[in-house]
Amino acid sequence: MPLTVARLLASKGHDTWTIAPDATVYDAIALMAERGIGALLVMEDEQLIGIVTERDYARKVILLDRSSRDTPVSTIMSSDIVTVRPNQTIEACMELMTEKRIRHLPVVQDGRVIGILSIGDLVKFIIADREQLIEHLEGYITGR
Repeated sequence: MPLTVARLLASKGHDTWTIAPDATVYDAIALMAERGIGALLVMEDEQLIGIVTERDYARKVILLDRSSRDTPVSTIMSSDIVTVRPNQTIEACMELMTEKRIRHLPVVQDGRVIGILSIGDLVKFIIADREQLIEHLEGYITGR
């Protein structure tokens, strides 16, 4: 059975953290720190309009000497959003992340966000799947 986004979300969960485009960058960074995450989906009226990451903060606030308390999220968010569907494979997601040089992929189904994947989620899922396969094969070989 192929490793799909749907299978990963079934084990990881569908939690997503969002922020409004008019919120301050400070609020976004505070929420990321509180939740221990590296990205927030920028939503307006249930519509995904962007993504803001720690990398955006470093490159578009700190390096440009902007104030995080005065800069709205909409100023630094990435609006060219790469998304995936639940039926896509984990391998396809990894290729996409590598090609686009991104670390987070919102999962969209029927125009609605149903989750988000990080590169760490993908790596953990693949490792867990491989470990399970190895255990199964060892059991088969030894007759357990």
